[in-house]
Amino acid sequence: MTDDAVIEISNVWKIFGDNAQDALKAVKDRGLGKAEVLSEFNAVVGVADVSLSVNRGEIFCVMGLSGSGKSTLVRHFNRLLEPTSGKIEIEGTDVMALGPRELQRFRNQKIGMVFQNFALMPHRSVLDNVAMPLEIRQVAKNERMRQAAAILDIVELGAWGSKFAHELSGGMQQRVGLARALAANPDVLLMDEPFSALDPLIRRQLQDEFIKLSKILRKTTIFITHDLDEAVRIGDRIAIMRDGRMVQIGTAEDIVMHPADDYVADFVAGISRLKVVHAHAVMQPIGGPIPADAPRVDEAETLSTLINLAIDDDHPIIVQDSGRDVGVITRADLLRTVIEGTEVS
Repeated sequence: MTDDAVIEISNVWKIFGDNAQDALKAVKDRGLGKAEVLSEFNAVVGVADVSLSVNRGEIFCVMGLSGSGKSTLVRHFNRLLEPTSGKIEIEGTDVMALGPRELQRFRNQKIGMVFQNFALMPHRSVLDNVAMPLEIRQVAKNERMRQAAAILDIVELGAWGSKFAHELSGGMQQRVGLARALAANPDVLLMDEPFSALDPLIRRQLQDEFIKLSKILRKTTIFITHDLDEAVRIGDRIAIMRDGRMVQIGTAEDIVMHPADDYVADFVAGISRLKVVHAHAVMQPIGGPIPADAPRVDEAETLSTLINLAIDDDHPIIVQDSGRDVGVITRADLLRTVIEGTEVS
């Protein structure tokens, strides 16, 4: 595990069925596909040879269509599902080596999980729901209530601590679920489509609140979603899954500009590039004299800003890195990038 990596998983497989090990051997030895595994072994390949690394404080979005294996994968990080094969390491701990008691302690102290279903206890108040992880840790009542109240303030529900779940809106209930996951101060957050059951407006508001909260708390987060727009808004990096396999991992810009295959290209075809693509991905080498009055931008400037500059100024745009001129962008470069969604040649 690298110094910055909090999560590192290697060659993780999950095959459901009584003959999982035999099926895995056949997949490795004979290259069987999912349909062949199902036919020959009556087994289902849920996750296929996935390896990835997640850095400290990173929001790592895993996305794919229904049945791609993304929710199955996230349940391996805290061993809610046991992998058929592979290695899982979190904060230097070999999760697969933990016994039952150690695993329970590890889940309670290291990992918080937020589900699509709010899973709040209806007979407990909001404050009691948030304090549950601390109660399991056997934290004294006054202290756990103090900590739970502090977390409720962070998610802007401090005035609702005495209410019950049915008295809250869906968006508020999901914020309580997030507060409960944060109450034990875990190193890692696992979020499985937490906002997908909400109305679009409430969903966007919670995305904004989560982005703001993430900047404050810097929790290492695995965020599962089927919504590319959501992944682009929230994720530092995005992983796209298909049929249990990891197809591509990269920033939103990497994936939009350099799709690994036709599947990924189709997947990202509808995404707006205006806030995703940056100047360094569009620029060309400087091949001639630079006009003194040409506009200059940082290499991280967005395509949207570049287009507005090009509308207002006839000169090519000069791209800078730490104050040094490193590239040039013409209107033709911008037009090709918008139309094709690929790097200009």
